[in-house]
Amino acid sequence: MGEEKLPVPLQIILFLTVPSLVLLSLYFTSLVSYLLFHSLAEIFSIIVAAGIFTIAWNSKGFTSNGYILILGVAYLFVGVLDVLHTLTYKGMGVFPDSGSNQTTQLWIAARYLQGITLFIAAFFTRRTIQRPYTLFSIYFFITAALIGSILVWGIFPDSFIEPDGLTPFKRISEYLISLTLMAAIFVTYTRRTHFEPAVAVLIISSIAAMAASELFFTLYSNNVYGEANLVGHFLKIVSFFFIYKAIIEASLKSPYSMLFRDMKNSEEELRKEKKMLQEALSHIKTLKGMIPICANCKKIRDDSGYWNQIESYIKDHSEAEFSHSICPECANKLYTKFLKIEA
Repeated sequence: MGEEKLPVPLQIILFLTVPSLVLLSLYFTSLVSYLLFHSLAEIFSIIVAAGIFTIAWNSKGFTSNGYILILGVAYLFVGVLDVLHTLTYKGMGVFPDSGSNQTTQLWIAARYLQGITLFIAAFFTRRTIQRPYTLFSIYFFITAALIGSILVWGIFPDSFIEPDGLTPFKRISEYLISLTLMAAIFVTYTRRTHFEPAVAVLIISSIAAMAASELFFTLYSNNVYGEANLVGHFLKIVSFFFIYKAIIEASLKSPYSMLFRDMKNSEEELRKEKKMLQEALSHIKTLKGMIPICANCKKIRDDSGYWNQIESYIKDHSEAEFSHSICPECANKLYTKFLKIEA
């Protein structure tokens, strides 16, 4: 027996109610301990990022959609940066020498990596990644360089300075990241037919929520526990929830629909072309085989044994039409007198 499906209205209610209850619970958690709320929010996004990578990496050998693999590899390293962002957050105490500046720098680095990837990956929806290990290495070295510039060498631009708060670099970066995400939405929308319709909507919704999140992170000044920061993290949770629904849940429930979308599209196109070809062939009449023709008058004998003028036979057995004229040789034979008079 197949899986029993709930009515569509009930599915919509559950889709909206369950996440809303989770977000409400997280809000009450933030009232008790903002650090706990922040850690839970980041852990959720880190788990989703790891799940996307797991699915994308293990399907790399049999999917022609490069978008999934690029997204999976990128989100793995975005998750690594988010782990460090969480551990360096003010009050965590994991890195005693860290402060709000490094935490904010790691956030900016992760969002740049995420935003640029979402934009670039949209151009690979119908291209296979031939060298996945090279792709992995590129993201590895980029992430290592970002981490080194923040935690080791200290050359990453300052993003938060006590007690002034956010730096111009941080605010400008958030706007640039938002613009990049908006561009990613546009490119993804133009290539939405390469995804299942519901998956395309979820991916675009995820990017939009992330863009809104970035805008909220420009609103707080010197309080990393403030309301704008809280709303920004809520929107990040929503963004990762949508990408979870689009990639992880869709892949687990309908793996062939998700991973072989392009193959299905190609089959559909071939089916349509075959139908058009068959319709065209049905209107074409061809002459083939041995055709009995009189050696003297050139009449042709049809399948019923009747002798027909050659033009009548060809007209009945093909799409050809005849326009009668006369060749110069026949004109000389039949109309010699008229031709002499004209001469």
